[in-house]
Amino acid sequence: MFHLKVGDKAPEFDIKDQNGNLHKVADYQGKKIILYFYPKDMTPGCTTQSCDLRDNYESLKADGFEVIGVSADDEVKHQKFIVKHSLPFNLLADTNKELLNRYGVWGEKKFIGKTYDGIHRTTFIIDENGLIESIIKKVKTKIHTEQIRAELN
Repeated sequence: MFHLKVGDKAPEFDIKDQNGNLHKVADYQGKKIILYFYPKDMTPGCTTQSCDLRDNYESLKADGFEVIGVSADDEVKHQKFIVKHSLPFNLLADTNKELLNRYGVWGEKKFIGKTYDGIHRTTFIIDENGLIESIIKKVKTKIHTEQIRAELN
């Protein structure tokens, strides 16, 4: 897990969003990307994090960023999450965990004494050349945009 590091080329992906549209890293060539991985739609922490990014979306776009969320939820769940919380960005449905594994965010987790496999909440900031500029491993859901800005300064 977390085999990627700052300066590495962002792994390629070919994943559908909530509407069934295919997204590839090449589609974002020349743009900066905030690629955030989160465990599950409609859960408290994931909702808080996504809504923080939603509330700051316009300023992030003004700074040249595309925001993309990724979880293992399917397209239908993503659609409901987007509608319920008025999310203005795409959510990728990585149901086969291909992207989660490429980015090293799928792995063993522990919660209340139980061990299970799941998504480690992580954000990758990718520059215009497709290189990883920053990795946030200890995401603070309520102030995630603030964390992102701090990483960039």
